[in-house]
Amino acid sequence: MTTPIQASTRYYRRGVTRVLWLPTVATLTAPTRAEINAGTDLADEVSAMSGWQTTSGTVPTPALGSRFTPVVNGEITAPDSSLTFWASKNADDVRKLLVREAVGVIVWLDEGDVPGQTMDLFRVSVSAASKVRELDGAAQIMAQFAITAEPAENIEIPDAA
Repeated sequence: MTTPIQASTRYYRRGVTRVLWLPTVATLTAPTRAEINAGTDLADEVSAMSGWQTTSGTVPTPALGSRFTPVVNGEITAPDSSLTFWASKNADDVRKLLVREAVGVIVWLDEGDVPGQTMDLFRVSVSAASKVRELDGAAQIMAQFAITAEPAENIEIPDAA
């Protein structure tokens, strides 16, 4: 008899997930609690997000002796990624923090900032922080990011210091 996969404890992301901007992290795969605490929690101003995952390509490996072409894992990439924020009428908003060409780390704490849970870290450069202009809707700023290094995925969140 087969063993079923562990049943998930499903959750609603809003109100749980945190996203942080860290000015620096020495080792992407082992951020310290002090580095995390030095970051800025963006979650309360984020209205939308796009990207923030890795994808893998494949490479065909044909052989003359078979009509079937097997593949092997290939390059790892991350799609263009963005965060959309609410804009403030007095311009006192994310534009002061995420300026074009700022470098840092975006940290996703999907299940909250809970020691022992996991997080994903993306070393980034801000490529744009542009105003979203729509006729009917609240004003927003879309920050676009260039992911400049392989993300560190499923890294254990350190204990509080």
